[in-house]
Amino acid sequence: MVAKRKSLFRRSVNRILHKLAQILPGQTSIRPFLHKLRGVKIYGNVSIGDDVYLENEFPERVEIQDGAVIVLRAVILAHGRGEGQVIIEKNVRVGPAAVVASSGDRTLTIGEGSVVAAGSVVNKDVPPFTLVNGVPAQAAARVTVPLTTGYSYDEFVMGLRPLKKTERD
Repeated sequence: MVAKRKSLFRRSVNRILHKLAQILPGQTSIRPFLHKLRGVKIYGNVSIGDDVYLENEFPERVEIQDGAVIVLRAVILAHGRGEGQVIIEKNVRVGPAAVVASSGDRTLTIGEGSVVAAGSVVNKDVPPFTLVNGVPAQAAARVTVPLTTGYSYDEFVMGLRPLKKTERD
């Protein structure tokens, strides 16, 4: 798919809105609103932390679904060697300083209820209800209690089920 080239004006407005979203308060209100204005597809209530980088060149290629939480300094990229797409499904948590990157006409999906650990680099699909970590990110555990506001961190940790070596890929 070849994207229609955006005008310099539109590209500039997108970058200004992006910078504002990175620094202004309102992780569940102002930030998601500004990203929607840029073209990011946001459905339902999402939380976007401080200094989060959401695809600048093709914001319309990022989709974030209800209940998703993107934490401090996470990076979501949908281009590199061609235009890709990133879909963050319901109740996903992307940890601090994590990188999620898709490119080359690929769609990268982080499945419902999954957790991307801090500092991880995700460049392939994450199955639903899976905790991934590392560089590159690999499956580490099955998530049985989502890491959402409805549960405590302790409940989330107690609900993790380590994967056997054969289940990790």
